[in-house]
Amino acid sequence: MLGQLTPERGTATLGTGLQIAYFDQHRAQLRPEWTALENICDGGDRIDVHGQNMHGIGYLQRFLFTPDRARTKVESLSGGERNRLLLARLFAQSANLLVLDEPTNDLDLETLEVLEQVLLDFDGTLLVVSHDRAFLDNVVTSLLVFEGEGRVREVVGTYEDWLAIRDRETAQKLAATAKPAARTEFRTPQASKPPADALSYKERLELTALPEKIAALEAEQASLAANMAAPGFYQLSAAQSQPILARTAEIDAALEQLIERWSTLEARALG
Repeated sequence: MLGQLTPERGTATLGTGLQIAYFDQHRAQLRPEWTALENICDGGDRIDVHGQNMHGIGYLQRFLFTPDRARTKVESLSGGERNRLLLARLFAQSANLLVLDEPTNDLDLETLEVLEQVLLDFDGTLLVVSHDRAFLDNVVTSLLVFEGEGRVREVVGTYEDWLAIRDRETAQKLAATAKPAARTEFRTPQASKPPADALSYKERLELTALPEKIAALEAEQASLAANMAAPGFYQLSAAQSQPILARTAEIDAALEQLIERWSTLEARALG
């Protein structure tokens, strides 16, 4: 994608009009003898930001630089200030795709908050590699999970959503291994010849109702998944997309509890 590597097989074709900005974990070099202002303005004091020509000090204030610190040489800046300066240079570029490689490395809390805010305000697409789970939860809407053996899985939601999905799938696999018959169909226990650990009348009613509840949630889950798979989903505002993501997480958790409850009651009913 960045053109730094040649494909061993096949071709890599970029979309028309794609403008990529790249921020790697090793960070671009700043000129230490220049001020912060000169570094983002190539020695001057004005900068073009997405087609708007503005004074560099005004732009740097978005990244928490006071006028005095903006006129300070880079060699005298703190590590956090240098990182904010690098972010200022990055987001001044005309880009519709940001590729970030471990962007939170060595960031102080103040700089991390600035990074998260400018990413949330960014109108384009963000592709990020990060070990910072909290950062991912705050800025991404989907994950590419590398599962090994060349398999890559897309998961709509945050890292916490993925953990919930993974735990649920693991629990389902364990339940299927322990009770192979339970994977094929939901069964209502026979009323005759109850074993010593038979269900109470209330529990039998609960067991009878569980398959319908599970089916209803699975239907809603499928409907939400279809909505999230639509091309325009990632263009929605956070106010529009977050309720869908939150409801998906609620359904995942509810299904896990209902299936576990059904498995417990079914096992007791069968003796």
